Amino acid sequence: MARLNVNPTRMELTKLRKKLHMAQRGHKLLKDKRDELMKQFLDMVRENKKLRIKVEHDLQAAYKNFSMAKALMSPKILEQAVMYPLKTASLTVGYKNIMSVDVPEFDFETSDSGAAYPYGYLFTSGELDSAIDVLSDVFASLLKLAEREKTVDLLADEIEKTRRRVNALEHLMIPQLQETIKYIVMKLDENERGNLTRLMKVKDMMIAEKIEQKA
Repeated sequence: MARLNVNPTRMELTKLRKKLHMAQRGHKLLKDKRDELMKQFLDMVRENKKLRIKVEHDLQAAYKNFSMAKALMSPKILEQAVMYPLKTASLTVGYKNIMSVDVPEFDFETSDSGAAYPYGYLFTSGELDSAIDVLSDVFASLLKLAEREKTVDLLADEIEKTRRRVNALEHLMIPQLQETIKYIVMKLDENERGNLTRLMKVKDMMIAEKIEQKA
């Protein structure tokens, strides 16, 4: 691992030790965040799978009933029967925070005229009634599924970003700081030994000089 290009001084050593402490603390926090994001992500994926199976089952039932109604009714009557919606819908998009990730939250409300279906019963079939009922019920589930799938996508993106930061700290920044600190400590030790050697030489020279003076 290549070390940083710094001067091997005690001041630089102190600064790098502080940086290393912050990097190690940040590494731990990011790992904890990544692990919690993974837990939230996997929980959401499991919930999505269950909801998707339910939605697909309901849509298949609605399609089956609608196909039967289409076979029993004339195209013109069928078109007129579903042309005017009975209910009106409003959708409000908000956001909630999951581990520093803003994810969508859909608020869905409907209002209707009070009638059961937007058509009369004389020329329509019971299969059309069943299809309308299922589609009416499944719409909220579809929105919930869209909300959760968007949340899963956003969590997956954040997990990947966090993973890259963890790896950068773990495999690049922290080893680089550790290597540089080790180098500075080694250089300071060398300088200290060199200074001690010079002091000893000076001391020996002074002692020798005193001995010569006495002689």
